Amino acid sequence: MKLLLFDIDGTLLSAGGAGTRSLNKAFERVLNIKEAFKNFEMAGKTDILIIKEGLKLWGIEPTASLVNELIENYLEFLKVEINNNSKHLKPGVLEFIQLNEQAFGYPMGLLTGNLEVGARIKLEPFGLNSFFPFGAFGSDHEDRNHLLPIAIDRFMTKFSRKIDFPQCIVIGDTPRDVACAKPYGAKVIAVATGPYNVDDLQKTDADVVVETLAEKEKLFPLLI
Repeated sequence: MKLLLFDIDGTLLSAGGAGTRSLNKAFERVLNIKEAFKNFEMAGKTDILIIKEGLKLWGIEPTASLVNELIENYLEFLKVEINNNSKHLKPGVLEFIQLNEQAFGYPMGLLTGNLEVGARIKLEPFGLNSFFPFGAFGSDHEDRNHLLPIAIDRFMTKFSRKIDFPQCIVIGDTPRDVACAKPYGAKVIAVATGPYNVDDLQKTDADVVVETLAEKEKLFPLLI
């Protein structure tokens, strides 16, 4: 058996900028800072880390109470902002899910920097939440590199089945997705549907690099 753990933004879907807009609106409401995250690099970071780095960028101490207030406002705005015409699933996602269901039946979960509530908000319009009944989230730890053990513990608790790191396959679109998995001995599928192209991802330690998750012939050797 293998355990498939998916990143969300850039891997499963594009939220059409909903996340960035929601963070900007949260900072404007709470701190009166407009376009707080203009030209800010977010890819692969957890939401809490993004908020803390954003505060430091503006010279503001990221106290726990302030971070929590910004999170509450961010999630409030995200529920509205996700309803946009630019959001879309990434190429190959449905094909990959179908391939797994028909050929392997491996359990699937999430390993994402999104807050858990935010992750569910983003997946809901696409009807994907039921495919990913557990996971590890940015709300569990602000350092993405701590999330894989959390995801495994959640899986074993929920399904009463044991699994080890080498049986896990992390699927993501950034070098940070690779870095959070390889030190534990997990496998990685890096997909170039986010901000990094194939050449960029091939410079990482990913086991397989694909343009999209529709490239079955490249994915099969790692899945079997």
